[in-house]
Parts: sequence; C-alpha cells; structure tokens
Amino acid sequence: MHGPWAILLGVEGGPTYVLHGLRIRTLNDFWREIGEAVNGPGGYFASGLDALDDALSGGMGQPEDGRCTFVWEDSAVSRAALGYEETVRALEERLCRCHASNRVRVRADLERAQAHAGPTAFDWLLEAFESGPAALVLR
Repeated sequence: MHGPWAILLGVEGGPTYVLHGLRIRTLNDFWREIGEAVNGPGGYFASGLDALDDALSGGMGQPEDGRCTFVWEDSAVSRAALGYEETVRALEERLCRCHASNRVRVRADLERAQAHAGPTAFDWLLEAFESGPAALVLR
C-alpha cells in the first residue's frame, strides 16, 4: 500500500514522484508539495525557480543524476490556480526583493502579467522541468 508520498517506479527506471494538483493553489503550495513528494512530510526540495532548476539536476532527495519522473495529478486545476493572478502576486513580491538592476525587467514582466500576457507561474514551472533530466507528466 502506498501513502500520498509514495515513490513508484518511473518511466525511465528512476523513481516517480506524485504532485497532487488539488493541493497546489499558489507557488508556495507548489514548493511544499514538491518537497513532500520527494522527501516526505515536511520535506524540502526547492523554494524558488533558480533553486528548482538546481534541484531538478539531481541530489536533492531524488537520484544524483536527476533521472526521475514527476506526475502532476489534476494539473489543470493547478494551471488555473497558477494563472495571471498568482503570477502578478509573485512578481509584485519579486519586485520588492530584487536587486535594483533587475527592477526594470521585473516591472515589465509584472505589467505584462497584469495585462494577462506572457508566461504564467504555471508556465515558469513547466519551463524549469524542460531544462533538466527529470520528466514531467501532466494528468
């Protein structure tokens, strides 16, 4: 019997981690969910896009070479929740924290998101998976 954080055999022979999309309404929810999927209750995996890129390369609880599969259940629910409203919230937060040299770019990204243009927070996460060895399956 498998619990909600069960590791299954992945498509490429590595482990499979299940992300429960019904639990992902914000980026903070995503960071919690992926941490628990890989490292169990209360586990940490990443807490930002740069950290996610690094973690997906391997060694943060999954195989050192990063070869594993993430299955994102109910991803359509997460896609809607991580749309432009959450994107605007995240960019406003980023604008407050970023270095002065990045403010023009972040402000431009924020204005696009406010106009419902450009990538959403969900898109940012998909892009992170595209650049690493981990596979992502949306269900």
